[in-house]
Amino acid sequence: MMARPRSAHRRPKPDRRRALELLAASSDGCTEAIMLAHGFTVAQMVELVRAGLASANRRAWSRDSRKMEVATVGHRGGAADHSMGIN
Repeated sequence: MMARPRSAHRRPKPDRRRALELLAASSDGCTEAIMLAHGFTVAQMVELVRAGLASANRRAWSRDSRKMEVATVGHRGGAADHSMGIN
């Protein structure tokens, strides 16, 4: 059995494209909870950040002596969007 040659232009993973479209639709990014609710795993979010396609931020604040911390994932945009056809 012969191995398939790798094409010069690989198609993006469907989940990766869907995640980037969701992030691109929000100017402030999405919280981890929203991404999880849309069916994305933490591993997929980490993959987007490590690939340089998204950024992750942590926001912390306190109110009424209660502390809250929220993780958000944001869309990076740029050349990566163009190569994936997300403009």
